[in-house]
Amino acid sequence: MISTSDFRKGLKVKFKDDPFIIIDFQHVKPGKGGAFVRTKLKNMVTGRVLDETFRSGEKLEQPDLEEKDVQYLYYDPKDGYVFMDKGTYEQIHLTEDQVGDNKNFLLENMDLYINLYQGKPISLDFPTTVNLVVVKSDPGVKGDTATGATKPATLSTGLIVQVPLFINEGDVLKIDTRSGEYIERAK
Repeated sequence: MISTSDFRKGLKVKFKDDPFIIIDFQHVKPGKGGAFVRTKLKNMVTGRVLDETFRSGEKLEQPDLEEKDVQYLYYDPKDGYVFMDKGTYEQIHLTEDQVGDNKNFLLENMDLYINLYQGKPISLDFPTTVNLVVVKSDPGVKGDTATGATKPATLSTGLIVQVPLFINEGDVLKIDTRSGEYIERAK
């Protein structure tokens, strides 16, 4: 059982007989009455987002999810995204809807986890950061650096992020997979 005091972003819980992931939460202690927790929950099966309030100390179950260690192989327009189970070597196919915006972080031969609910793949668990190559970026203008200015850069997967002016084409950047933001140049 998971208590409201254990809530954190990315935690998976079972609510209304479906697996949900906590997108955001806030502990509230009003002047009168008991404390409560406001949450934003995303249904891992349907993708629907709910705003729910729980009393402080309320408990939720852990969802019955199976996690498979997989490797991303390739994308095929008719088969979708193809992954290989590293234990059994069987191939798992996910549609574009199931992968969603996470396609911007997928690199061939990348190791990650697929969450299965009742035997069906429902979501991907990525590493916290990925290294992507800058394929298009306008050169920074000398003298603009005092303001901490940024510019858009297109990465190898098609993702566009705001980066500092000193970033050039060919640089390898560390990108946060949770927010899609630039962290630093990869070493």
